[in-house]
This record gives sequence, C-alpha cells and structure tokens, in this order.
Amino acid sequence: MPISAEVLANVKAERIRRVSDLANRRSRERYGKFLIEGPQSVREAVTWQPEVVRDLYVEAAGSDPDSPFANPTIAKIAGRALQHGIYVHKATRDVMAKISSDAQGIAAVGDMDAMREALRYDETKHDGDGEPFVAAFWQVRDPGNAGTVIRAADAAGCDAVVLVDECVDPFNPKVIRSTAGSLFHLPVVAMGTDEFLDWARRQGMTVIAADVYGTDGRSPESLPDVLAERRDAKAAGASPAGEAILFGNEARGLPEAILAQMDRIVSIPIYGKAESLNLGTSAAVMLMSLAMTR
Repeated sequence: MPISAEVLANVKAERIRRVSDLANRRSRERYGKFLIEGPQSVREAVTWQPEVVRDLYVEAAGSDPDSPFANPTIAKIAGRALQHGIYVHKATRDVMAKISSDAQGIAAVGDMDAMREALRYDETKHDGDGEPFVAAFWQVRDPGNAGTVIRAADAAGCDAVVLVDECVDPFNPKVIRSTAGSLFHLPVVAMGTDEFLDWARRQGMTVIAADVYGTDGRSPESLPDVLAERRDAKAAGASPAGEAILFGNEARGLPEAILAQMDRIVSIPIYGKAESLNLGTSAAVMLMSLAMTR
C-alpha cells in the first residue's frame, strides 16, 4: 500500500478523533482497535507482528523537501511498514499531538482480534530450550508495572507471560509503551487463578511464588540458596524442569490461600535498609537470576 499523498492537518477530523479515543478502554472495545505509541513500540510491532498493524501515522517533515518524514528513525520504520503493506499516513505535528502526547512523531493502530491471536500461547512449542519458563503476575493493576514486568520476562527469555485474575488491560497504551516493544515478542495471556494453576500443572511446571514472608507454617527459601541448588543440579547433568514464577499484587503480594498451593516459595534477600523491592525490580531480579541457571 502507498503512502497517502495527503498530509492530515485537521485535528478535529473524525479519523483523528477515533484514533485518539483509543486511549479509552470502551473505545478500544467498541472499535476493536488499540493504539501503539512511539518509535520503539511501533518499530517492534511492525517488525514482529506486522499482521496486527492496520494504519501508521507519522509526523511529516517541516521544511526539508528531500524527506517526507520528520526524522530518519521515523522514515526507517515507515519504510518497513510499507514493505509489509501497511498504510502510512503523514500528519502535522498538531495532529500527532492530538493522536497522542507520547507519540514522539509516530503512532500505529492495531487490530485487537489479530493481536489476541498473536498473543496466544501454543502449548506444543515454545522458543526456549528444554521445558517452558513462564512468568505470571496476580492482580497487577498499574499499567506501568504491567509493562515493566512484561519487558523483564522478555529479557529473561520467558516463553510466555500470564496475567492472573483481575489485571490491567494489556491493550492500555501505557502498558504497551512501558513494555518498550516486548508485548510484540512473546505470548501474553489472561487466566483466572484456578485456571492458571490447573494449566501450569497440566504442562508439568513447578509453580514458584516470589514472596517475602511465606505463610505461618512455611518460610520462604532464599533466592541465593535456590540458585546454588540449581547450579549443583546443572553441574550434575540435570535438565531444568518447566517452571511458572508467580508474582503478587503490587501492594498486597500473594494471599495465603494461593501461597498454600505453591510448590515452592522463594524470596529475594535485601542487604540494605530498604523495606522492600517494587514489583518491576523483583521480577527482573528473580526472573533473570533463575534464567541464568536454566
């Protein structure tokens, strides 16, 4: 598909209003579309899930007659989008600001049904070696946190992310922006608590809770001890088992009723005076540490 010759300049146009409305969950559900903002997220969407992207909006150049785009980064992404048959629309800076204050000159509209299909986890295969390695998050409510932990799971080589129980909408633009493109790299699925536990056990996974306190009758194991155990097992020739690492709500952690159903409970030690680590940091430390011993 070609680049539209028209430069969209009317901030009150119906098309622009609909795109900007995708920041609202009701509008996303009504139109079946979602918004992808900024060069990093748009680049990853176009590179890894181009079938999801329906339209690309890019800031037109100002006075440079040799380039139709505002900068080379945007031009490169637009060129890749055109190779995949994605329609590219040029727009003024004011229109781009109307679409999103976080666009940085480029935004895309994705199809929610196509994205849900892309996010499905295929139980018959995964990208890692050996058994599956999954990150799960229970009742994550903050969109910035959700995006950060999806990014951490991607960096750790997880085969999937599971959003357990009542979590934030993964199509929230802030979630997508906070993943820095990782949402387009690995499956992200939603399940209820019992559904998740049943699914993990059907897959033969060991379910590990990341939790500081444990329960009244069960103290958590320390992460360094667990890592030492895993290194010894690896040195003895043992293969890593399938694992699902479950993290709790940002404020409340995991309730005892869920902790009681875990195969293991593991805590990250704190050596200084900090009361705790936030969810994003905990996920990064725990997942990367475990990944390095797999």
